[in-house]
Amino acid sequence: MTINPKTTAAIGDHPLHPMLIPFPVAFLVGAPIADLAFIGTGDAFWARTAMWLIGAGIVMALVAAAAGLTDFLSEPRIRSLNDAWYHMAGNLTAVVLALVNFYLRYAQGAEAAIKPWGVALSLIVVGILLFTGWKGWEMVYRHHVAVLDAPGQTSSEPVTPHHGGESQRRAA
Repeated sequence: MTINPKTTAAIGDHPLHPMLIPFPVAFLVGAPIADLAFIGTGDAFWARTAMWLIGAGIVMALVAAAAGLTDFLSEPRIRSLNDAWYHMAGNLTAVVLALVNFYLRYAQGAEAAIKPWGVALSLIVVGILLFTGWKGWEMVYRHHVAVLDAPGQTSSEPVTPHHGGESQRRAA
């Protein structure tokens, strides 16, 4: 058994979830920037860009969530972490708010929905992503989720301790 909580959604020993999360984060962080560009310029291009960034962010968030949920459900040690629960609940909240934001823009028109609710929802989603990113960081760097157990380890196979090694060299 490995010491650190292991990810199951992986290609080889490379976890999928951290490979996928940059996409929805970039899209959803780009949306309020495009909103502000629309507010500053009045150019409808920016309003449409924000709407489609949110749509792309939702799609990619669902793809990343599938990998994250696979890890969450398959590893009891991950489920036992409060940070994992906060990470999951926060990301679900962000996706629901992004869905509402996309719907408002699609139903009312991209330009009409930006003030005040569109930009507010976009900024709230970014705030939530800052929190959930912090919790994701905690899971990897503090709780060592999906981190190989030993320096130089190249697979998720259990680590076999080396007996002797350094102490034998010192004795000689």
